[in-house]
Amino acid sequence: MSADHAPDFGRKQAVIAEALTGKRIAITGATGFLGTALTERLLRSVPDCELVALVRPGRRTDVNRRIQREVLRNDAFDRLREAWGDDFDEICARRITVVSGDVSVDGLGLSDDDRETFCSCDVIIHSAATVSFDSPLDASIEINLLGPNRVLDACQQAGVSPHVIAVSTCYVAGNRRGSAAEVFLADTPFSLDVDWRSEVSAARRTRADLDASSRSPNRLRRFHRDAREELGPAGLPMLAAKTEQLRREWVDAEMVTAGRSRAASLGWPDVYTYSKALGEQALVELHGDVPISIVRPSIIESALAEPAPGWIRGFRMAEPLIVSFAKGELDTFPGYPEGVIDIIPVDMVAAAIIAVAARGPSRAPEIFQVASGAVNPLRFKVLLDTAMRWFEDHPVYDSKGHPTASTQWRYAGSSGLEEQLERVMTVFNTAEKVVNRLPMRGRNDLTVRLAQRRASLEQILGYVQLYGAYGKCEALYGIDRTLELWDSLPEADQERFGFDPRVVDWPHYIAEVHLPTVVIQARVKTTPQPRTGPSRNQRLRTAVLDPARHFAAFDLENTLIASNVVESYAWLATRRLDNPQRVRFALRTLAETPGLWRRDRHDRTDFLRYFYRRYKGAPVGQLDADAAEMLSHLILTKAFPAGLRRVREHRAAGHRTVLITGALELAVRPLAPLFDHIIAARIDSANGRYTGEMIDVPPTGEVRAQMMVEWAEAEGFELAQGVAYADAASDMPMLEAVGYPVAVNPETRLVTIADKRGWLCENWTRSSGGPRPLLPFAPPYRIRASTGRLDRRTRVATGGPR
Repeated sequence: MSADHAPDFGRKQAVIAEALTGKRIAITGATGFLGTALTERLLRSVPDCELVALVRPGRRTDVNRRIQREVLRNDAFDRLREAWGDDFDEICARRITVVSGDVSVDGLGLSDDDRETFCSCDVIIHSAATVSFDSPLDASIEINLLGPNRVLDACQQAGVSPHVIAVSTCYVAGNRRGSAAEVFLADTPFSLDVDWRSEVSAARRTRADLDASSRSPNRLRRFHRDAREELGPAGLPMLAAKTEQLRREWVDAEMVTAGRSRAASLGWPDVYTYSKALGEQALVELHGDVPISIVRPSIIESALAEPAPGWIRGFRMAEPLIVSFAKGELDTFPGYPEGVIDIIPVDMVAAAIIAVAARGPSRAPEIFQVASGAVNPLRFKVLLDTAMRWFEDHPVYDSKGHPTASTQWRYAGSSGLEEQLERVMTVFNTAEKVVNRLPMRGRNDLTVRLAQRRASLEQILGYVQLYGAYGKCEALYGIDRTLELWDSLPEADQERFGFDPRVVDWPHYIAEVHLPTVVIQARVKTTPQPRTGPSRNQRLRTAVLDPARHFAAFDLENTLIASNVVESYAWLATRRLDNPQRVRFALRTLAETPGLWRRDRHDRTDFLRYFYRRYKGAPVGQLDADAAEMLSHLILTKAFPAGLRRVREHRAAGHRTVLITGALELAVRPLAPLFDHIIAARIDSANGRYTGEMIDVPPTGEVRAQMMVEWAEAEGFELAQGVAYADAASDMPMLEAVGYPVAVNPETRLVTIADKRGWLCENWTRSSGGPRPLLPFAPPYRIRASTGRLDRRTRVATGGPR
């Protein structure tokens, strides 16, 4: 729409809906916070417009499914759903066309047909962005800087000139103080001469340099060491995958640091505002015949009124710190009481964008800032004092119904608080490493609290760094052109599309509109009643025993019994020894224990191969008979009754059960009645004696997972309906392969992983009152009167190598 044909906003009747009637409006970023608000407002307030949503396909979800699940099912559409009733889905399908595309890809990743659909629109609202303030440098460059370019290029390649409205941010003005008018950065005092093309090349080159650096031998050794520290004696494929994951995470973390450093060096608070500023520069330079408008909101927060008071998607900017204060986790704010936090409700931003679209483009690009600080400032003191009074009336309670301790806010410069948090983080990192090395098992409070507190501190530190940077932005964003647009609207449109920030009563907005929604989003309790109903573990336990599950796979050692292969060997080896031989065996075994422990920690498979050679020469018939006795003398006395009950519960629910263990098959054969199938380590035999050589690769680590998968597939079971029980981080491949993993008596590494992933944790113990022998030795074997002594070869073979 040219300026000559722009609607006459001087008319008294509503004109926005009339100006956009019959128009086709494309939206990028439709699945985001602002994109969802725009989609809902256009569908509801401009009944005759059609929308084209450019959506990036998910890994397993096509774009139409994403729109349905992430946008149309959102509570923003409750009003429309109620108004349209059973016709809601049909109307949305008729008025919304979804195309598959990605603004981070050249050509937007559009097919020929989708490019025609997208570019032929009358208006394109480009709101897609990576809004994270700590994105990797190159990710922000590709999306926030080059994304608008790619939209322009697609239109220019198609030979069309729709009105492109690019959503930017007021904070492109950087860390300046005083007035920041609605002008292009190049026209501002002290503007920086930064070439956006050079920044693109440098960001890509930085990624390549860091990737090469991450592959140096020293760094790869460090990543491998860290992987082993986290996973313990996992198999080589699992360690390799973890090592590669750590390498990539290191590159991404360095790119985040590079982005933060580059932005700070040029006077921007973070990589988001830096990339948005350069995106504006490129947009103005390259737009050619495509008319453009730029809308710069400040910090977008929950809705004032539309589609409902307080409507929001996820946490925005201020909420995490406010919730941390309410929980008593933080009492110091990284800013100053007189500072201004420039926020604007999302419905005002959406309304302003729609008004700009209805107005049409001018002959030259224009900027509209949608902000509150210059005309209706909200100071940190008002925000925090209002929040404090609100939480005094609506305290946050813990799961036991006790109010959390909140205190008066203290104000501090960001740097001092940041340094303090970094020191505390160092302490927690060290403590977590020490705890992970302790020989503790089970989901104990210490391990969980350490992991949760460390994660909480890490999150708070990130927010403090963010606020510290924005606390230095003391610009007052002028909105003269936006208010001029507002004043030109007829009264009917002002009532329907409000975006005048002067009308916001901040204390009322914070206390009556914003905070009630925040506590819902944060899922914090504001009533003293303790939580009722089943706990998370109870719900998960019900889920794993649901008849819909197909199978349950169990590890043995420290999962079903408090024993291991060394104890089983000691029992069998001492079964036919006299007392002097038992003493020598015990001393020799104790001397070997440190070496065995180190070998086991390094590689479980290698340990089993090494250890099982001790069975060389043992008579097959004799060991089989002794193993049958060991069931009652050792295995059952060390069994976890709750674990054995769980096996029976699975069988009662109709699930197939399988035992997968690195223990010898001869030792676990007596457990066969408990399970439908047993997969165990096997050693070869010849001439009636065991050779000590493995027949198969021991079922540990990734091999255990592979054997479980092959068994399940052969039986026709779905892995997503499988349950797996294990105790160690080295069992991660098996746990990750099923839909319902269960950590039983987990070692500290697995406690942390299971807690982060929300897995069921079980602490199973032995029965009280059972025998607790100091050493796992078999009772003396009764010597037959006819022989008077044991065969020497038998004693040596079962007693281990000399």
